[in-house]
Amino acid sequence: MKNVLVIHGPNLNMLGQREPETYGSDTLADINERLVTSGKSQSLAVTCLQSNSEAELVTRVQACAQDGTDFVIINPAAFTHSSIVLRDALLAVAMPFIEVHLSNVHARESFRQHSYFSDKAVGVICGLGAQGYELALQAAAKQLN
Repeated sequence: MKNVLVIHGPNLNMLGQREPETYGSDTLADINERLVTSGKSQSLAVTCLQSNSEAELVTRVQACAQDGTDFVIINPAAFTHSSIVLRDALLAVAMPFIEVHLSNVHARESFRQHSYFSDKAVGVICGLGAQGYELALQAAAKQLN
């Protein structure tokens, strides 16, 4: 089995409660459960991590270089627009990744329209809600198999 790490950035632990008109009604637990189940059917071992701490996310990405992670799906959330260090960590481990956003960031405030990740991502999925994660997992499976 190939190993996929799904990283959820800050405030995504509030899904289901936080601005459901923008982010949907699925909780993070709902999303993670679907990803793990879907991963098994695609011969992928899916591990999920959410943190509001940039340092914790960077440390986890750095661990990918030695822990058997084959692919990363990341929703950097607000770190999309500010975290050069998280971008650098992904580049340092040369880990292929897909960037996911629940909302269409291009239809939102101008400060949300710049990403420090998109130019290095295998692909970017935005505006499809929780389905974006599932599509990213399908794309990762295709790339890995």
